Amino acid sequence: MSGPQIALLGAVAGLTIFLGLPVGRLQRPAPRLRTALNAVAIGILLFLLWDILTAAWEPTDAALGDHRWASAVTGGLVLTTGLAGGLMGLVYYDRWIARRQASRLSVSQGPGASALTEQLAPRARSRAARLALMIAIGIGLHNLAEGLAIGNSAAKGEVSLAVLLIIGFGLHNATEGFGIVAPLAATGERPSWGSLVLLGLIGGGPTFVGTLIGQQVVNETAGVAFLGLAAGSIIYVIIELIAVSRRAGMKELTTWMILAGLLLGFATDAVVTAAGV
Repeated sequence: MSGPQIALLGAVAGLTIFLGLPVGRLQRPAPRLRTALNAVAIGILLFLLWDILTAAWEPTDAALGDHRWASAVTGGLVLTTGLAGGLMGLVYYDRWIARRQASRLSVSQGPGASALTEQLAPRARSRAARLALMIAIGIGLHNLAEGLAIGNSAAKGEVSLAVLLIIGFGLHNATEGFGIVAPLAATGERPSWGSLVLLGLIGGGPTFVGTLIGQQVVNETAGVAFLGLAAGSIIYVIIELIAVSRRAGMKELTTWMILAGLLLGFATDAVVTAAGV
């Protein structure tokens, strides 16, 4: 199989993320449905976090087992830096956006209750849109690392492994689109088709880019760095989604749906493992 064919299949693996995005177009979902969608997204992201950290720690763990201390220290530092950058970068970015919105509110129509209500409603919606964008970015970083794995396998001549990775990642990415739009569904915000396309490209497009890079450059450290960034950003998003679930006040439904999302993640991974990847 040629390099362009592998790259094309890598693009297909990433773009399966679009299968879950239309959920964001639901018109005025009921409160229980909103809560359920948000909670399932938390479960999917929890699985994704475990999956990412397992892959990111594996090189360091192997180096420790082989007593390659310099490689172990390097791997650990790269992972730590990526985690801190992904997590704290979003914390400070969100704080900066909040300050900007607060300054806009202070110069708006005045302290009237009706004016404040008018300002807060779009603010809540814009926060959901930002959260969806952050999820897409975090998943995109993860998918970039997946693309690197596909490209690296092809570059080493392991074409059958590359194809199996494409199939497995494609199945798994189909659930990630749903996770991206969950914050929008939870607030009743209905994104445009153009917004969904943009979110899908941010989340799924990096698989294609990673496949192209991976066929030319085999670099384990770069893969760990991208996985660390992805894990840090997903930790931040999980914290935010849990806050949304707590405000909904439907504890039993939320817990069951988080479990369902977590099991869905394991189910897609089981398909990949059963295929021999």
